[in-house]
Amino acid sequence: MSLPPELEKVVELTRAHNRWRRLECINMIASENVMSPLAEAAYLTDMMHRYAEGKPRRRYYQGNIYTDEVELLVMDLMSRLLKVKYVEPRPVSGTVANAVVFRVLANPGDKALIAPVQAGAHVSHTKFGTLGALGIEHIELPFDLDSWNIDVDKAVRMIEEVRPRLVTLGASVYLFPHPTKEIAAAAHSVEAKVVHDVAHVLGLIAGNRWPNPIHEGADVATTSTHKTFPGPQGGAVFTDDEEMYKQVSRYVFPWFVSNHHLHRLPATAVTAVEMMYFGEQYADQIVRNSKAFAEALAEEGFKVLAEHLGYTQSHTIVVDVRPHGGGAKVAKMLEDANIIVNKNLLPWDPPEAVRDPSGIRLGTQEMTRFGMREDDFRYVARLIRELAINGRDPREVRKKVVEFRKDFLEVKYGFNIPKDLEESPIKIPMLL
Repeated sequence: MSLPPELEKVVELTRAHNRWRRLECINMIASENVMSPLAEAAYLTDMMHRYAEGKPRRRYYQGNIYTDEVELLVMDLMSRLLKVKYVEPRPVSGTVANAVVFRVLANPGDKALIAPVQAGAHVSHTKFGTLGALGIEHIELPFDLDSWNIDVDKAVRMIEEVRPRLVTLGASVYLFPHPTKEIAAAAHSVEAKVVHDVAHVLGLIAGNRWPNPIHEGADVATTSTHKTFPGPQGGAVFTDDEEMYKQVSRYVFPWFVSNHHLHRLPATAVTAVEMMYFGEQYADQIVRNSKAFAEALAEEGFKVLAEHLGYTQSHTIVVDVRPHGGGAKVAKMLEDANIIVNKNLLPWDPPEAVRDPSGIRLGTQEMTRFGMREDDFRYVARLIRELAINGRDPREVRKKVVEFRKDFLEVKYGFNIPKDLEESPIKIPMLL
């Protein structure tokens, strides 16, 4: 029996997307990654159909004999990987993790200090997103372009004057570690708490290439699990503070999450183990690739930001593309050639420039996981120059991208599906 035409359309669109993004594109969205074959197989299980409100072994639904054990395993693995005491894995996204923590720490009308929006604060940190939805006032910390970071001296004075309930560190444009120790000391002196959003750099922390903010004085960290940490889309909160953990757990359910998408859990567990085995090697290559890519883009004629600081210490690179038509034009031009990036605000852009900002943001984490190394990123820099500077037809460059991508189809730094599981119900082949 053939499929109804409506289903044929769904299947074909899904197949087209999978082929395009997994076989034909160079993906440089800094907030994305891919799971290993084993993690993908563990993701596509019966758990995606089930409910598990509450905490393991204290559920409001029956039928969680195994999901409870998987959730406890995730908590243990992530705790060991990150060298912290408590991990709450039930938030279904990094934004939900932020919402839970913000609500634990502040009430409507309270003040929060955040990194500047144009310098990379995630929208959930701001009055435009989750913080605003909770009625918490956002006040931007001073930012120093010379150090491409929060201005510590001015920030300390602001903390002492404003006396906020919380200070939020971390960003979605996160080139260099924020000064957690100094900010935490100032915040604690006025009885404020420090929330550090490490969604973008969790994999670099797990791979010991970035500092863990909990070890540097932050009270609590929030994260997603699908950027430099190459797991399924989801969120988590971690801390060494038992009372903080208890409060967060009480607020996750029932305030912000009912069912927490249980199929994330085994895939997250697989990824945590992969990071135990391959995390340092993977994180090191991400940073090496970022530096080589940034240098190559600069050599090709682009204005890559933070040159005097070595461009970046993370997976992220930021380029001012105003001379080439602006962020919206360049991002679309690259997409037409199968190079996927995103337009991005730069520190001098007004908030209303969000639809056509000065910059683009590029991330190396996904293509690193597909095996790209320094020279491969140098080649991509040349392709980007052909498009944005030389004005070459994107269709011509797209042919080069598709051919180049053929060498990078296998996920590295992870585990394949064992032979004895290849034909079992745990494996559901991806439509290609």
